[in-house]
Amino acid sequence: MIKYAAIFDMDGTLVDNNPYHYQAWKELFDQYNRIEVTPDLFNEKISGVPGMVTMRNFFGDDYDEEQMKAIFQEKTIRYREIYEPSMAPISGLERLLQELKNAGVKLAVASSATTSNIDFVLNNLSMKSMFDVIVDGLRVSKPKPNPQIFLKAADDLGIKPEHCIVFEDSLSGIKAANAAGMKVIGITTSHTADELQPVDRVINDYAEITEQELAALFEKEKHE
Repeated sequence: MIKYAAIFDMDGTLVDNNPYHYQAWKELFDQYNRIEVTPDLFNEKISGVPGMVTMRNFFGDDYDEEQMKAIFQEKTIRYREIYEPSMAPISGLERLLQELKNAGVKLAVASSATTSNIDFVLNNLSMKSMFDVIVDGLRVSKPKPNPQIFLKAADDLGIKPEHCIVFEDSLSGIKAANAAGMKVIGITTSHTADELQPVDRVINDYAEITEQELAALFEKEKHE
């Protein structure tokens, strides 16, 4: 039996919160007379990207670093206010995490989000203790689609990259997981199944997959 680890992105993967991030960014860009945040722009240029990278990309010509930090804090407060009343884990997540824990699978969160936004979600859902390792956006110098964040999570867990499986909803995250040499499960909160390729499996939520099926992906490889 191969000892493997499961690494989860957060936004759009543990929770379906991207519509709330989209709304907060859209309102912020409107307030500061930036370009219009369309769904395509959000999915391609903002979702899964560290917040301060987005600030530099779209606000950097007009504001200095300290001003951008203050503006980004406005976005963070806005997002939390509109999202907190609706916060819930994606269906089946709690059951799958418990199955994985019971099977001795190590668990990590690897998210481009800030430490405070990760804590905001995990503490509200009472899930932080489920994860052995948390890697946030401040711990990496190269954002997704660079594999750095997933490789760092694997290293912290003490598991080889090829024995890790990543859960992701974003195209940049799937590229990063593939570049890390890890197995990938795509979840359709942000993109269609056809868009989430190449992956080992696509799910709509965690009710559609079990720990045994994840373990079987590694066993299948061993016998091929």
